[in-house]
Amino acid sequence: MSYKLELNPNYKHFQDKLIDIKTIFKTNTKSIHKARNELKTISIYDTNTVVKAYKIPNLLNQFVYAYIRKSKPYKAFHNARKLQELHINTPEAIGYIEFFHFGLLQESFFISKEFAYDFTMAHIRDQQPPYKQQLLQEFAHFAYDLHSKGVWHADFSGGNVLIKKEANSYNFSIVDINRMKFRPINGYEGLENFNKFWFNEDDLTTIAKEYATLASLDTQKAVFEILKHDRVLKQKVLLKRKLKGK
Repeated sequence: MSYKLELNPNYKHFQDKLIDIKTIFKTNTKSIHKARNELKTISIYDTNTVVKAYKIPNLLNQFVYAYIRKSKPYKAFHNARKLQELHINTPEAIGYIEFFHFGLLQESFFISKEFAYDFTMAHIRDQQPPYKQQLLQEFAHFAYDLHSKGVWHADFSGGNVLIKKEANSYNFSIVDINRMKFRPINGYEGLENFNKFWFNEDDLTTIAKEYATLASLDTQKAVFEILKHDRVLKQKVLLKRKLKGK
């Protein structure tokens, strides 16, 4: 079995661990998320890391990711490096590795430094804490900064925005970044990017008003746009669930 790997130059000493990551991952029990892919927190050379193991693709995609398209861990690594250049907070990328059998992609892993966060945006949505108003306004600033730098996070959602409480403010960090585009985002377009958070109408209105001020947009139209995109996606998802139920 062959492999391909890339490392952040600051972590060249991780190469031997990366090559042995399948064994390291299998024997570690600190799983923090397990669905299609699995994430574990693993200490490597006294560095707290998060290792993401991607599900082995189907046979067609094993060929596609080997010869035609860049793999998910490749994108996660390079997108993280690009975000770092743009001074946008995401866990520091350490490296990734892809394993091949008969020239087809099999197991693959992405490793980043652990970001010690306090909660996620999903917590704000579900728990509605008393500090919500300030946090939503600061989150609008973070999102506007992303968009003004030409960053479109296709999986921008509650669980993919990590939050660390600072002295008098909040520090946001984005994860699950392999599906990301770098392109100009103009005017009201950025308001569509909030539709996967499933916030209530009041929370979306708070975000839209703050975002409109930052982007010099008409406030009423900004609120209309954010609610429209939220409603369209919710209706689509609920219809899909209803049809699945039948």
